[in-house]
Amino acid sequence: MSSLPINFMGRQYAEAELNIVEPAEQKASMKLHYNPKEYKLKKDNTFFEVPIPGLESPPLQYVRGGARTLTMELLADTSDTLKSVREMYVSKVEKLMDKNYKLHAPPIVEFVWADQSFRGVLTSLEVLYVLFHSDGTPLRAQLTVAMKEYRTVEIQLKEAENQQTSPDVEKRYVVRAGETLSSISAAVFRDPAHWREIAFANDITDPRRVAPGTVLTVPRLEAPRA
Repeated sequence: MSSLPINFMGRQYAEAELNIVEPAEQKASMKLHYNPKEYKLKKDNTFFEVPIPGLESPPLQYVRGGARTLTMELLADTSDTLKSVREMYVSKVEKLMDKNYKLHAPPIVEFVWADQSFRGVLTSLEVLYVLFHSDGTPLRAQLTVAMKEYRTVEIQLKEAENQQTSPDVEKRYVVRAGETLSSISAAVFRDPAHWREIAFANDITDPRRVAPGTVLTVPRLEAPRA
């Protein structure tokens, strides 16, 4: 599906693409006008407050990251052909909010504009029709779209493993109730055997007794010798 650049109130609209990438057999591409006043990306993290009596500000333990979200405004226009913009563009974007029978969820899409790309799912869509033909046919629509980033579990686990075992990164870790140096080593390095490095870095003599709320220095691992 293609569209021609238009000039609306003196603004030139460049073309962007909204592509269906999964399921693979339903791959499709639709071109929409895009001249952003804003390209808004947002990301949240979740932290656990370690409850230590007597502290005014409890230590924070990182729990997990949140998916990035993208909010943008797109423009669909059929004023050059006088065809219904609802039928040509809007209805196709609206279908991206529907559950796909194969994925049991809405399809995974990718927004591409210039050198920007964002892969995810549509979480909200607002349509504002701003131009009509004399017979009432809608010719131009502003689409306010919100997307949430999609990344496979396999990719995220691989990245997390690489970060946790990276020999170049020193970390901080807040001990929670019931944890030992072995369990912390297993969580951070995927190997409980590295508890000695943690104990040495923090001058700990009893690895089984580490008070909750203790902020540990988790040293970087030395690269294995050839």
